[in-house]
Amino acid sequence: MALRFIGIDPNTGDDESPTVWVDHQKQEIVLQGWKPDPELEAECAAFEAPGHAVGIPDHEAVIRIPARMAPMIREACDAVERTTVQ
Repeated sequence: MALRFIGIDPNTGDDESPTVWVDHQKQEIVLQGWKPDPELEAECAAFEAPGHAVGIPDHEAVIRIPARMAPMIREACDAVERTTVQ
């Protein structure tokens, strides 16, 4: 896997490091964030979307990313889209 580092939370301290990467090979955005508290995770798990089962599959996770990282997420979206344009 060849990850391209996009950015890290500018307010990060030694114990926290929400981070954004792009995996060009798999054409994926990779996020590291904070784990949700039990209440948020339960709320997400209870959400009903048409055509999808309720709950969070074992192979998926809910994470939290601070809104101040939106520009990094946009940059990651642009970067991964460029790899899919032929």
